[in-house]
Order: sequence, then C-alpha cells, then structure tokens
Amino acid sequence: MGNLKEYLVYAVFCILVSAVLLLSSTPQQRKSLYACLPILDRGSRILTSMIPPRSWISEKKAPTNVPPPADYRHTFPPSTRETLAIAAESLSSERKACLKGLKIDDVEFQRGIIPFTANYQACDPSIYTPTAVSVEEVKALGDFPDYAKLSGVPLPEAYKKFDIKKALPRPYRPFRWAYHQTMSLTKLEPDWWLELENNYASRIAERVSLFEKYGKMVLDYLPGAELACKEIMEMALQFLCARYPQYFSLLSSADKGYIFNNEILKTATVINSMHPLHVLLHNVPEDFAIMLRNPEDGYYYFRAGLLCSALGWNVSTKLGMQLREIHSPIPDYKEKMEFSMDRYFAKLPTSRPIQRGSWGLEVDKPLFMPPGDPHEDFRGLQSPDLSLSRIHLRVDWQTLRRLPLSGAIVFNFKAVFTQIEEFRTEKYIPALLNKVLRKGKKEIMEYKNTWHVEHVVLPNLTKWEEEQAREGRVEKDWEVATLEESPWFPGWEEKWHRQQGF
Repeated sequence: MGNLKEYLVYAVFCILVSAVLLLSSTPQQRKSLYACLPILDRGSRILTSMIPPRSWISEKKAPTNVPPPADYRHTFPPSTRETLAIAAESLSSERKACLKGLKIDDVEFQRGIIPFTANYQACDPSIYTPTAVSVEEVKALGDFPDYAKLSGVPLPEAYKKFDIKKALPRPYRPFRWAYHQTMSLTKLEPDWWLELENNYASRIAERVSLFEKYGKMVLDYLPGAELACKEIMEMALQFLCARYPQYFSLLSSADKGYIFNNEILKTATVINSMHPLHVLLHNVPEDFAIMLRNPEDGYYYFRAGLLCSALGWNVSTKLGMQLREIHSPIPDYKEKMEFSMDRYFAKLPTSRPIQRGSWGLEVDKPLFMPPGDPHEDFRGLQSPDLSLSRIHLRVDWQTLRRLPLSGAIVFNFKAVFTQIEEFRTEKYIPALLNKVLRKGKKEIMEYKNTWHVEHVVLPNLTKWEEEQAREGRVEKDWEVATLEESPWFPGWEEKWHRQQGF
C-alpha cells in the first residue's frame, strides 16, 4: 500500500510540473521537454509503464455472494476428551494410566497436532489428533473400543425380524420442490446407518470383482489415513453385529486376534490379515470416502476411499483433492455451498452425523461407470426403442459423520435402484418428479443428466399424475411442494413391509 501512495504522489507531481513548464515554454522548448519527460507522450497521456501494477489498484467488481476464503488453521472439531474418559472406564488400570484427564493444555495440543501424512503407529505418543486425543491414548484403547460411547451415537437396536432373503431397501424418494442446490441434511437415524438388502451376497461379489478389474480406481489410500481407515472399519463391523446379530459376530482369538464371522457369506475374516478397507470390501456393501484435516490450512482432503458405486468418476480421479475441488463440477456449489460446507466440516461434532439423498434416472442399474464406460452411450441419445421397464430411479443414500479418534470425516453411501413404474401407486410422487424434470433449474438438470430418458418418463408421469387426481388419491388443487414425509411418501411403510413380507 505504501508503494501505491508513493507512485500516485509522484505521478501527480510530474503532471503538475509538466503542465507549468509547458504553459510557460516556447514551441521549441516544448519539443525538448517531450524528450526529457517520459511521463508524457505526444497525446499528453500517462505512459502505462508509470501505472502501478493492476493488483495494487482496488477495482470495482461485480457483486458476488462468494465469501472470501476462511482461515481454519486454528479451528478444530469439538474435543472428544469427555467421551474418551467414559469409553475408557472398562480399560485395565494399566491402560487407564495412559489417559491424560479431561483437560489438556491448549498450546501443547495445537503445537503437537499429528502431521498430515504421518502414520499414527510411528508417531511420538504425545502427538494429538484433531479431536484432542493423543496417540498414546489411541493405542491404550486398543482394537474395537466402545465407539458408541466415544462418538455419542448409540449402537442400533437389534433387527430381529430381519430376513436377508426378503429384505428390500426403504423406498427413498428425495424429490424437492422448489428445487434448489442445497445439501438438504437431516439427522442420521442410528438404526439405519448401514442398510442391508436381499442382494447382499451378489452385491459383495460384484464389488470384489470391480476391485479385481479396476484396482485403485475403486480402492486406494494415502499416507496419514491409517487410523481413520481402521476406525471406520471397526465402527462398521460393530454396527453390523449389533443390528444383525443373527448374521454377524466378532470374536477374539489368542493367536489370530479379532475374527469377523459372516453367516451370510459363510466367511471368517481375520481382521489383522488385511487392510481395513479390504475388510469392508468383503463384508459391507457400502462406499466410504475418508476426508482428513490438513493442519497447514485446516481444510479437509480426500485421503482414502472404497468407492464401487461412482458414476463418471472414481477414487483415482479425486484422491488427494480438497472438498471444493471434488465438488467443482456441481452447479452453484461455489456460489451457494462452498463456504458453508467448509465451515460445516471444520466444526462438525462426532455426536451429530447426518443423512441425505441424491438421485438420478438411469437405464438399467449401472453401479460403477468409469469415464469411457460403454454405458455412457445411453446418456447421449434418446433411444426410440427404450422401454419404461428399463428405466430406474437411482438414489445414493448418503451419511456424513466425524470419527471420534482420528477426527476424520467419513462420507458413505449406497446406491438403491427402483423401477420407475413403482411411482404410479405412490401418492404425489408422479406430480412432484414431473415438476422437477420440467421446471427445475436448467444447469442443475443438465448436471443430473436425465434427458436421455425423459422422452419416456415424462409422458408416463403426466399420465399417472392425472390418474391420481382423477381417482381422488391426490387433491386436484394440490400445489406441488416437498412432501412432509420426504425423503419418502405417504403410506411408504405399509407398501415397504407388504413388498418384503416383514
């Protein structure tokens, strides 16, 4: 700023001096002055070489809703020290001695944050994770600590009536009107974090096959993600054992350590025999993306992932990216969501996981579609031979939660497919989806890429909408809006229980 003022003062001084000299000089003298004063050219304009750099000048810019980048270097997630003390109650006295107590010195904590790429197992015991848990304390807790107490999220109730041969996913219909690009977050239902269905065995086999074919495109991890990978694996297995005890159990062996028994697949996984993400690959039909806080800027980066259900992208195309880079293709993300999402990630507590759903319309049931996949050809044309029976709603039902020990944020989701013909008997759904497809914001709908099926879907939605109104199932004057039951619809539970038989 000081340099800018000096240039401006100098420029004004030169102009005034030049003007006085020119007015008081003869024509011949003026000619000499032109050669001696570089500030003036023949048209009496200030030369561009005398103008300060553009970056120094405050230019008037068009109004923008994008806040300036925030500084999160000193913003940490809520501490888990209180829940750490509760979870440690069952530890031996020797292990309890490793705990530092409820309060730790804040200066010591901020100076001793675990490096971004460091493996916690090789770190100094006094190093801390972002949730203020020391490496020594992590190791004292051992394998499979009580994550329900650590996180503040209770384990699920046992689902005793559950039958894996009949189970269907809940009928998610996350349609909204007016349709804006928002995260549309709701509180996670602890009983439904990981939801199984009757295609469990075939889906696990498909996911393993995808890894064998695509390798790091579906599963990979970077240095520094070791603790988070272990943590999410242990939390997922604890959930399965609590929710579906008739199918899963976790046993401890003196010589092999923990063993996860899967009665559906008839397998016994020795936990320490493979990487945590591979344990998930072979037992949990869910995708996981692990985001870690970088202490250099406080922002979150994608550092490990198991993603077998991605369309048009994969682990290798996003690994290492910051949150805003991952979402850059999404319309309105930068203008409407980037700042709030960065802040949300910075402050999310472990006790408040959330859930949401995103949706699209697909031909058949594509699970994984890397760039260049032949299935992409369907999206480039409106096939005159496309039958309604081949068109499906795909819902990616997602959850977001912070892990209590590593402080990582884990985004997990599963793809749920529903034949579009199901909408015919679901109150309000044909009218709601019809409105979104016809009147939704152009950029958002182009991003959703539903055009390739709209020539078949829209006429049928209109027919079903009129049919529901004519038969009195929907009020004729109903104004299309997000349903109170969202992400479901009126009567969804009765239909769901009837279809799966329990």
